[in-house]
Amino acid sequence: MTAQLLVPSDIVERAVSSRRRTVPTRTSASSVVAFAILAVLALGWLLPFVWAVVTSLKTETDAGSTPVSWFPESGFTIAAYLKVLGEGNLLTWTANSLFTTVAITVITVVVSALAAYAFSRIDFSGRRWIFVLVIASIIIPPQVLIIPLFYQMLALNLVDTYWGIILPQVIAPAMVFVLKKFFDQIPIELEDAARMDGASRLRIFWSIVVPLSRPILAAVSIFVFIGAWNNFLWPFIVTNNSLLMTLPVGLQTVKSAYGVQYAENMAMAILAALPLIVVFLIFQRQIIKGIATTGLGGQ
Repeated sequence: MTAQLLVPSDIVERAVSSRRRTVPTRTSASSVVAFAILAVLALGWLLPFVWAVVTSLKTETDAGSTPVSWFPESGFTIAAYLKVLGEGNLLTWTANSLFTTVAITVITVVVSALAAYAFSRIDFSGRRWIFVLVIASIIIPPQVLIIPLFYQMLALNLVDTYWGIILPQVIAPAMVFVLKKFFDQIPIELEDAARMDGASRLRIFWSIVVPLSRPILAAVSIFVFIGAWNNFLWPFIVTNNSLLMTLPVGLQTVKSAYGVQYAENMAMAILAALPLIVVFLIFQRQIIKGIATTGLGGQ
């Protein structure tokens, strides 16, 4: 028989209580220091945005006066916002940006997820080399492809159309790489069990892989959304009709027409950033969870 060592319960409780009292103290101290550092960094990042908001609430005279001040002499006003909203096709540009950005996000995530799953699970000839080519394409600057892409859109009669804006932006090799890395971590036994029950590969993808990949899919969707919303160069090149312009392109035309108007420019910048801020505030947990999950998997 194995001898058992009996320890009085009160001694165990005192030891556990002492352990619980000492560990949080060290954790608390490190947490305070980390929080202080993060707070300083956050203030540094927020300061330009706060300054843009303050400038947008000034008159043009106060916005261009020197020395600059946080509190204008004439008081705060929303005149710049009213002028921006009343001029041009701001609502049309915003609707165009929303439509094209959502379309780009949906198509990119679906195509990238299917491609990543194929590279992760389907054993086909040349898979390794094709994946190497996909990864190698990440290092190619997008500006290099502008001219050939434009001629392709011109040949397909897609210049000055929504599809001309959308299609060239749905290819995202970096997202394929990230999703493949995540799919590789999913146990293959789950798919084998489903396959034994008669599930097809597409059914396995939608019923097993996609639900397990929601955090990373959410993170990828947000990154694609932000990139598509902020993209200026390609929509600027492929659109000439003001009614088809996206918000960044339209705002640039307004700034070029009216010159340097600090309050109005800041008001336009704030209006353009609002959708991204709202999206991030709604999905910030999914973004952080997706990034953290992928990062831990790479250790």
